[in-house]
Amino acid sequence: MKNLSEADLTLNYIGGQWRPSTGGATFPNINPSDARDIIGYYPESSAQDALDAIGAAEKARDEWESLGSIKRGDILFTAAEILAKRKDELAAAVTREQGKCLRESLSEAQRAVDILRYIAGEGRRLSGSTLPADEPRSLAITWRKPIGIVALITPWNFPLAIPIWKIAPALLSGCTAILKPSPLAPHTAALIVDVFAAAGVPAGVLNLVQGDREPGETLCQHPEVRGISFTGSLGVGLAIQAAAAPRLAKTQLELGGKNALIVLADADLDLAADAILHGAFGQAGQRCSATSRVVVERTVREELVQRVLARTAELTIGDPFSGGTRLGPVVNEARLAACLQAVEQAQRDGAVIRTGGSVVTDGDLAYGYYMQPTLLTEVAPNSDLAMEEVFGPVLSVIDAENFDHAMNISNSVKYGMSGTIFTNNRGYIYDALQKFEAGMLHVNRPGVGAWPHLPHMGSKLSQYGPPECSPETWDFYMEWRSACISFPA
Repeated sequence: MKNLSEADLTLNYIGGQWRPSTGGATFPNINPSDARDIIGYYPESSAQDALDAIGAAEKARDEWESLGSIKRGDILFTAAEILAKRKDELAAAVTREQGKCLRESLSEAQRAVDILRYIAGEGRRLSGSTLPADEPRSLAITWRKPIGIVALITPWNFPLAIPIWKIAPALLSGCTAILKPSPLAPHTAALIVDVFAAAGVPAGVLNLVQGDREPGETLCQHPEVRGISFTGSLGVGLAIQAAAAPRLAKTQLELGGKNALIVLADADLDLAADAILHGAFGQAGQRCSATSRVVVERTVREELVQRVLARTAELTIGDPFSGGTRLGPVVNEARLAACLQAVEQAQRDGAVIRTGGSVVTDGDLAYGYYMQPTLLTEVAPNSDLAMEEVFGPVLSVIDAENFDHAMNISNSVKYGMSGTIFTNNRGYIYDALQKFEAGMLHVNRPGVGAWPHLPHMGSKLSQYGPPECSPETWDFYMEWRSACISFPA
């Protein structure tokens, strides 16, 4: 394998070769903390680029499947060790092109390593079953086979961890894959593909097609693409499902969230305030599992709000590479505008801004897409701010009369990604775990994400298809076979 230059990493990777888009078009990758910094120009791929990647994946498919899951797992273990050695480089790339604080990027990089190691170990555990046979001298067995070529369409908010938790099971299962990352995070995606290539993944097994809508639509509509794993917005997810349905292609869709954190009157309010700060303003609120609604019993609402406001005032906004920074920019100008519009509409609906609500324009921060951490009270449970995803550092506080009222408010939205409760009442804890209409639940801890070996999943319009990051994901990348075998006497 040749030594790569920075120019190579601004290309597509198809059939083991770094190459420009067929039409030569490019798009700029802009640093959200300083829009004057253009990281590079990346391929605005065409339908032909996607078709070439599908062809390369088809050519590599049989040999990759025949290698077997144990040897495929060995290659993934090698990739995990390379990823661990390059963790600082990858974290820096995430911070520069996505804007999250470096400490958050380092945490994401470690999570990617952990997920990759976990999935690699599954190479020795992809088992079927042996069942009783109705006839003498016979066996009945089941096993799994990869579904074929898969398209992996990934977002910008976790540009390292999410591609890893799709690529790793895709490759271990024996599928060949085409990664189509968000155009807001192309450089991290190129580095990821380079890690797998360095680990010995053969040409054509993992391909990278940069760009926006045209290559994505081609991947979703092509008959040889048997599965589409997507993380992103609800609207795009519904379009992918519509494209896949006529040919019965499998889909795995992880979509939006409007997550509630319930605080009851008996809760530890300091513990809850710490979790709220982390959930609402960590990564500038740009997580599908972010805490965007606090539903609190009215009797302790103001006491809780004061604790959260005190902690919010201590957040340092600034350069995400600085060790002291706790809140970086949102990802681009459009996201900043959407957050500001959501706050303006909330005010028209009667909500009250208790802190934040404006753009940060101090010094060099004026060149980035920075927004103040924002907390609003007097938010009506059925208002736009309470019902629709904002995906930024904007927190709604909604009053509830009691546990049942709080749970009704929590479940009133169309999404169901994450649900959290703070209480010391064991009965309410049990009831909450049964009643939350959400996939990932938390009790007396921050309500974001899950550990690497637990299913990452939602309910309602937050999820369609099998979970990720767990053994359940094989139900997407693989399909079952059964055999009845009779042995002659």
